[in-house]
Amino acid sequence: MAAPGCSAPGLWVRGSGQCLGSLFTLYSKPLCSAAAAAASRPLDAQRLAERLRAQKQQQKTKEPAPTNPVQRRVRELVRFTEQLQRVHPNVLAKALSRGIVHQDKDLVVINKPYGLPVHGGPGVKLCISDVLPVLAKILHGPKAKPLHLCHRLDKETTGVMVLAWEKEVAHQVQELFRTRQVTKKYWAITVRVPVPEAGVVDIPIIEKEAQGQQHHHKMTLSPSYRVDDGKMVRVRSSRNAQLAVTQYQVLSSSLSAALLELQPITGIKHQLRVHLSFGLDCPVLGDHKYSDWNRLAPQKLSAGILKKLGLQQSKARHLPLHLHACQLTLPALQPQKEELTLLCRPPRYFVNSLRRLGLKMPSRDHSAGDEAAQPGAQSRRSGSLP
Repeated sequence: MAAPGCSAPGLWVRGSGQCLGSLFTLYSKPLCSAAAAAASRPLDAQRLAERLRAQKQQQKTKEPAPTNPVQRRVRELVRFTEQLQRVHPNVLAKALSRGIVHQDKDLVVINKPYGLPVHGGPGVKLCISDVLPVLAKILHGPKAKPLHLCHRLDKETTGVMVLAWEKEVAHQVQELFRTRQVTKKYWAITVRVPVPEAGVVDIPIIEKEAQGQQHHHKMTLSPSYRVDDGKMVRVRSSRNAQLAVTQYQVLSSSLSAALLELQPITGIKHQLRVHLSFGLDCPVLGDHKYSDWNRLAPQKLSAGILKKLGLQQSKARHLPLHLHACQLTLPALQPQKEELTLLCRPPRYFVNSLRRLGLKMPSRDHSAGDEAAQPGAQSRRSGSLP
């Protein structure tokens, strides 16, 4: 009967072990060396992992920490935006619950942060619609039904955003938006000051393909009139052009920048950004898409604005869009209720840019006013601000 002896591959020892000593002598060195090699492999992998960690740490330490507070804030904002796409949905829902502007049995109004998309899409790992079930459970317990979106804001736009507990209420609010019964006001910091300082931009908007180094689509103006020998001549408009009307007013201005209050009468995609950039030649600060028609490149800023912001042109790509939904007024949803005016403070980077550019925060007579500058956002029923 054969029995296995030493663990060398292909080696069998017959009998009770008479040849075991000689065989052990013959094979002891290869076996020991093989065992030593096997023991060294995990040690080498561990050392390699430690070496890679050390290299990554060295790369991080090589990046000089910016001494300028604005540059530090830009870096913080970039990291925050990236983190929003990596955090767990529960963590994001918790953060949104801390920024609630208003809550009642029908609606929940949040202060939408910068850089967070409302809907999913290519390259989007996390969005507001994904965390609505979790947010509802945080507010109303584990048995709460998911909240419903009532409208949307662009990924880069901050401010008032309305959610509804019931689908029927959400449809009701959506219909109010569609029929232009909701009054919306935005604040925007612009590059340059519009002339005149108050007015209405009434120019249709259409989506076209921009012919540049990179082929891309943008919204642009589709005017119904043109100037011919000093006279306004009506031209045939495209059937794809959409009516777009924006009221604007300068709240504060300097030589190179302005704070505008905007009231969109219509709700066309990117309407405010297109009207400001192509209609008034005053693009929104941090608008890297509509500052130039043919190029997809960081916004080109004047030396004066860069100096005030403490930035270099090479770092302008990190500048966030300075467009904030500061106020929204909803008509009464039921006969016994009053209209609801919702106010939302601008983000910290917006307020810091105002200060650096020498622009003043509006008084209480202008939309959100001083309430927007306070630590908490507020909501109020119809009537004037206290």
